[in-house]
This record gives sequence, C-alpha cells and structure tokens, in this order.
Amino acid sequence: MFKRILVATDGSTLSKKAVRAAITLAALHDAQLVALTVVPRYPTSYLDGAMAFSAEEIATTEKRWADSAQAVLDDIVTAAKAKGVDIKTATMSSDQVAESVIRAARKHRSDLIVMASHGRKGLKRLLLGSETQHVLTHSSLPVLVLR
Repeated sequence: MFKRILVATDGSTLSKKAVRAAITLAALHDAQLVALTVVPRYPTSYLDGAMAFSAEEIATTEKRWADSAQAVLDDIVTAAKAKGVDIKTATMSSDQVAESVIRAARKHRSDLIVMASHGRKGLKRLLLGSETQHVLTHSSLPVLVLR
C-alpha cells in the first residue's frame, strides 16, 4: 500500500515512538523510509528572542544543533537497517517546521507522513502552536499521528 513513508523527528521521546511505528510500517509494506529532521536557525534579531552573539558563536551553535540532528538520524538508520528497511535521511534548516515537513514529503514523493503530537490543548496549544496540526491541515498526503 505505501511505497515511501516520511517520518519527521526531533529526537524527543515522543517522536522516537513515531519513528518506531514508521519503521514497523515500512517493514510491513516493504516501503522505503525517509527520516527527516528540521534544524532551527539561530534567531538573529531581538524580536526573535536572540541575544547579541557574534557570527562565529551563532555558526558554532547551529553546527552543534546540526550535529545533534545527524546523531538522531544515524540512530534511526541503524534501527531501520536492523529491521531490513530501506532508509534515507534528510535534514532541513528552517524555522518553519511544518512547511519543511510538507515540502520534504513532496520532494521525496512520499505517500504517508508519520509524526508525533504532544496532544496539547487549550491555552498551551494556542501559545505553543502545533506543527503536527499545521501538517494535518495543509498536507494533501495522509498523516499518521502518534501520541
């Protein structure tokens, strides 16, 4: 049924649950898995909530974030290969996580997106937003959400 499944992860405990489910689903369908992580950009203006740092300090911080994201992807590759799943990885650098997930799914011609949701409600959801909700409402692809 599915030929290519995109799983979005941030390395959190909840997203690891989504990764495990995506690996299992890919194995069941003999589908390729695309593991995606979106690395945020360092805020560079006071309006973004940043402190004044040098360009070198910002570059060092962003590199540390990218290295951490790569470590998460490396762990996913190991787990997927152990289950016999064909996997490729993708990293995007953006502050717009949901849009990046949708773009990556289109780029890799995925036919399913797997994501986690923290299940926030009320004021917390309003204040913190929901990347998963944005993907659900703006993607033309099916989205499997795990909590």
